[in-house]
Amino acid sequence: MSNQTPAHVAVIGGGILGTSTAAHLARAGAQVTLVTAGKLADGASGRSIAWLNSSGDRSAAYHYLRLIAIDRYRTWAARHPESGAYLRFDGALKWAGPDESFRETFAFERAGGYDAIWIDRAQVPSYAPDVNPDAVADEGAIYNPGEGWVNLPDMIAALAAEARANGATIVEDAGDARVDVQDGTVAGVILGDGSRLAADRVVLATGPGVPAQLAELGVTVPDASPAAFVLFTDPVPELNVRTVLNTPRVAVRPTPDGRLVLDAGWAEESIVVGDDGSITVPDESVQGLLDEASKVLAGAPVLTASRVGAGWKPIPGDGDPVAGAVPGIDGLFTLFTHSGATLGLILGELMAEQVLTGTPSPVLASFQIDRFSSDAQPKQVGTDAWAPVPQR
Repeated sequence: MSNQTPAHVAVIGGGILGTSTAAHLARAGAQVTLVTAGKLADGASGRSIAWLNSSGDRSAAYHYLRLIAIDRYRTWAARHPESGAYLRFDGALKWAGPDESFRETFAFERAGGYDAIWIDRAQVPSYAPDVNPDAVADEGAIYNPGEGWVNLPDMIAALAAEARANGATIVEDAGDARVDVQDGTVAGVILGDGSRLAADRVVLATGPGVPAQLAELGVTVPDASPAAFVLFTDPVPELNVRTVLNTPRVAVRPTPDGRLVLDAGWAEESIVVGDDGSITVPDESVQGLLDEASKVLAGAPVLTASRVGAGWKPIPGDGDPVAGAVPGIDGLFTLFTHSGATLGLILGELMAEQVLTGTPSPVLASFQIDRFSSDAQPKQVGTDAWAPVPQR
């Protein structure tokens, strides 16, 4: 970090990206105020499968970003032993659906040096005793020992506590906060009640709300955010689920209190979005997820629903993160990305560094907003891309 005099920075957004940025800014000695519309972690971060991984089809730059992102979680785990309750690296298991194969996916992962092991059904109990081997594809499955999960509300609470300990102010229930821009320069934040918070730099990290808020300022960021939901089960005391599962019909990860978090692409597609923007999750989709999860878990446990977390899943138009300064508005920065769970710590760190030094990290060169301008060069994805696996 630079030794220059810390700026007064306002961060809008109480999810993993906003809270991580605020914590890193405060750690560096900046005067920081984080404002969020409601409570911390009550948006997309509170309804994430939160699988820590770099599986999937992406550029080399994005893969590298995700690898160092996972590294930061390992550092956090080493420095915060208590985080073992909400941050785990117990591996992940994935397999292909009917008429599909993950052999090419495995070859791509190994070619890039990614930690991956091909296992057959007979080996499943040795790697993932919580999984029903009969549910695994005939060809076998990929086990990734270095992957894991994080329970974001707990992670966000820990980051917020650190930020406060380093002098940051956190304002919850701030209402519909927006960036205050005067003559092309950031002046601070306008809170939901109309009051103003002065700041000379602002970081906008409101998840799926970012594109609309930037559009109001005349800045276009393509948006592909869909309506989505995750399902939280009631506690399942007889299970000891540790492995993250990414299966053809359901994704599964445990929570610190013995519940499971479930989601699936087909269930997401069943959501009904009303003309008023309301989101309705069909009962049959909830039950379907419970049934599918039971099938892939050892002992076929009876699962019941505790609650549904529904809302908009932040995804930029081209699928890649948006991270950096907002062109045309001096002092404004933004973070908007899918896989916020995986990227949360590293993007907060690199954004704080850029805000305080004025110099963007080369790691984020591919993820600037100006790539969407009409004269920007199209992104090239060559043989370093990874085979398709759903991203979370």
